[in-house]
Amino acid sequence: MVKLLQSSLNRVIDEAVAEFSRVTSFPLAFGGFESNGTTTVTSVAGNRTRSLFGLRVQRARGLGGRAMSEARPRLTPDYARSRLITHDYDTEIGAEDIVTLLAIPVILDGRVRAVLYGGNRSDSRSRQASVPAGIAIAQELANELRVQDEVERRLAARETEDGPGAADRSQLGAIPSAILEELRSGHAELRALTAAVNDPEIRQRLTELGNRFARIGSPAASIESSVHLSKREIDVLVLVARGSTNVEIGQTLQLAESTVKSYLKTSMAKLEASTRHAAVATARRLGVIP
Repeated sequence: MVKLLQSSLNRVIDEAVAEFSRVTSFPLAFGGFESNGTTTVTSVAGNRTRSLFGLRVQRARGLGGRAMSEARPRLTPDYARSRLITHDYDTEIGAEDIVTLLAIPVILDGRVRAVLYGGNRSDSRSRQASVPAGIAIAQELANELRVQDEVERRLAARETEDGPGAADRSQLGAIPSAILEELRSGHAELRALTAAVNDPEIRQRLTELGNRFARIGSPAASIESSVHLSKREIDVLVLVARGSTNVEIGQTLQLAESTVKSYLKTSMAKLEASTRHAAVATARRLGVIP
C-alpha cells in the first residue's frame, strides 16, 4: 500500500510541475514535497542539467525555504544578487542559469506540504503576473493532497479492520502482493513517460498500454472500455466508493455540493449506471478505480 500511495504522489507532483510551467510560462519548473522542514525536489521540467534533482531545501534557507517559513509566494527578479535570501543553493540554481526565480508553497490546513518553483534564464524582468497562475496550481495540488490524505486514512482504517493486506486483496484479487506492487510502480513510471513524449501517435499508444495495465486484475480486464471519465469524475467516484456523502466529497475536494452532484451525474451517464453504487461497481469492473 505504501508503494502505491507513493507512486500516486509522484504522479501528482510531476503533473503539477508540468502544469505550473505551462500556465506561468516559466521555461523551467521544479518542485517537491516537504517533510520535517525540508523540501526535496523530485520533479523537474525544462531542465538542462540534473543539478536540481534531489535538492534538499531547508526551511528559511534560499528562496524556497523563505517561502516555506513565511507560508507565502516569494519571487526574486535577480536571484544571484538578491540580499533578501541566503545563497545555500547557488551551485544548483546557477547550473541552470536561473535569473528570475519564483517559489510558491503548497499549503493544506495551514501546513506547507510542498513547494513549486518557476525559473527564467533569459532576463531579470519580474514575472509578477505569473504569481496568481502559479498560486492556482498550488491550490489544485493542495486539493489533490487532501484527496490522497483521505484515501490513505480510509485504506489504513480498512487495514485495521480487516487485517494486513486486506485493501490489496479486495482490490485486485489473488495477484501476489510483490507482483501487484511492481505492476503499480511500473504503471506510474509509464504515465510519467507518456507525459514526456511529444509524438502524438506514440503518446496515444503509451496511454492505451497504461490503460491496459490499470485494468489488470479486474473482472473486465480483457474488455476494451469506451468509457472515458474526467479526472474530477474519477475523484468523486473514488470518494463515493469510500462511503462519503456528497457534502463530505465537496468538503474533501473543495467543491460545491451541486458541482459534486453534476460530476456524479455525468459519470453515472457515461457508465450507464442508475445509482451511485452501480456506478462504483461498473467503474471497478472496468478497472477505472481500484
